Amino acid sequence: MDKTARVRELNDAFRQTFTSGLIQLSARVNALPDADKAMVLDKVRTQDLFDRDYDPYGEHTFLLVEHDGAVYFARIQYYGADLRRWSDDPSDPIKTVRVLTVMHEEEY
Repeated sequence: MDKTARVRELNDAFRQTFTSGLIQLSARVNALPDADKAMVLDKVRTQDLFDRDYDPYGEHTFLLVEHDGAVYFARIQYYGADLRRWSDDPSDPIKTVRVLTVMHEEEY
C-alpha cells in the first residue's frame, strides 16, 4: 500500500471512530445544543464524499457537512507524538497524532 492510501485509511478510521487521535471543537460548535452538536459530529463521522477541490492529495483531511442550514468544516492535521511539531510521516501511527478540528464555516 502506498503512503497516500495508508494515510487515507488512517484518517478515515480516525474520523469514523474518533479514536486514536484528538478532537477539537471550535467555540461556535461547542456552544451548539447537545443534540445539534451530536448531529454535526455524526455527519462528520459518516461523510464519505470528498471533493478534489477540498481534498487535492486524496488523504481525506478536509470535508464539509451541512446541518440546520449551516456549513461546518472538519480538518485533520498531523502532529508528532509530542504535539509540538508537525509529523514527518503521517502514514506512521506511532509517529503521528491526528487532530480533528470541527468548526463553523464563519470560524475558518
